[in-house]
Amino acid sequence: MRLPVTAVLIAALSLGGCAKVRDSKFNPLNWFGRSQAQTAAPGTVPADPRSLVQQVTALEVARQPGGAIVRASGLPPTQGWWDAELVAENDGIAKDGVLSYRFVVFAPPGERRVSTPQSRELTAAIYLSDMRLQDVRQIVVLGATNSRSVRR
Repeated sequence: MRLPVTAVLIAALSLGGCAKVRDSKFNPLNWFGRSQAQTAAPGTVPADPRSLVQQVTALEVARQPGGAIVRASGLPPTQGWWDAELVAENDGIAKDGVLSYRFVVFAPPGERRVSTPQSRELTAAIYLSDMRLQDVRQIVVLGATNSRSVRR
């Protein structure tokens, strides 16, 4: 019984010592460094380096427990496009009952082959809770040359 009590006491004293050493890499308060304030111009949003997918080819909303999954398929102009994502417009808040998303992708580096539409197709999805869907009557996904929408 005496050995576990001694071990706990040594561990407690060791950890307490870490808190007093400000520059110790063992101090959990120093793991990520200190935060730094940065100023940003009012109303600016970092630019998204991704492009809109050329064409939105399909859009469906699949009901799930507690919400729904919005899934869109798109066709970029060539092969190699990657990291497809549906990015909410208006901070994900429905405007006049319409919830809009931009279908964005990263362009491939180097040469680009065209090949078949099936080999170029990309899919992106997002889960929406019942709370978020409460005031939504229409969901729109925007591409570069077209958009698709579904209504309730």
